[in-house]
Amino acid sequence: MTETFIGVIGGSGVYQMDGLEAAEWTAVASPWGDPSDEILVGRLEGVRIAFLPRHGRGHVHTPSTVPYRANIDALKRLGVTDIVAVSACGSFREEMAPGDFVLVDQFIDRTVHRDKSFFGPGCVAHVSIAHPTCPRLADAVETAAGDAGITVHRGGTYLAMEGPQFSTMAESKLYREVLGADVIGMTNMPEAALAREAEICYCPVAMVTDYDSWHPDHGAVDITSIIATLTGNADKARGLIRRLPALLGPDRAPCPHGCDRALDHALLTAPELRDPAMVARLDAIAGRVLA
Repeated sequence: MTETFIGVIGGSGVYQMDGLEAAEWTAVASPWGDPSDEILVGRLEGVRIAFLPRHGRGHVHTPSTVPYRANIDALKRLGVTDIVAVSACGSFREEMAPGDFVLVDQFIDRTVHRDKSFFGPGCVAHVSIAHPTCPRLADAVETAAGDAGITVHRGGTYLAMEGPQFSTMAESKLYREVLGADVIGMTNMPEAALAREAEICYCPVAMVTDYDSWHPDHGAVDITSIIATLTGNADKARGLIRRLPALLGPDRAPCPHGCDRALDHALLTAPELRDPAMVARLDAIAGRVLA
């Protein structure tokens, strides 16, 4: 058994909640650069919890400039075992309405300007992300959402676009009708893939703010209406997160789906040929299998 340590990646409205004890902003150094911000670390109902503002306080990072590798590495260095990733999204499905939450379980990654792996020349690894999210963690999040009175949809495919512009109508229809995506956003990849490489259970909570631009009755995406919906969603997200410690408990058994053992058979570079500098950068992410 290890100690449960919940990491929450999201916006500022998510971590401003009552009941957070001994909360302190903590700077975490990472060999992958500076994380988006300091990390707010405390306890909620006796369980350790860390809040990382994905875009930084004051929203200083675009979706493409978020330091995804540094963020995941920093959470790993703190000892985080489970990540709940909260983000806004557009919906391609009538039934996934603004204000609803979607527990994403698949991704289509169309981003092109982001570092997508911790591994590379000098230490090559191939990690399976066929099932990129953790069903065990999603079970707890789904229960917490239901208990908080949130309309939640279990399962869905998230189209990760580069941004920062929203989709054209043609793109929106392509993603919906041809690719079969359910929601669209700009931030969950490569975040999900990096969490798997770091052997951290990951559950995305996609908060629907709009119908993107495909819907004939809702017109183009408007940032003003998105922000208004986000404000209400932040209240819901806090209610969800507040219920997670009781559901996950203080003690954590190994993940039954193997998220925490994703590197068991992933490394390919022979030990004697591994780049010492690369191995040093991977101390937190892959130290378990590189030792």
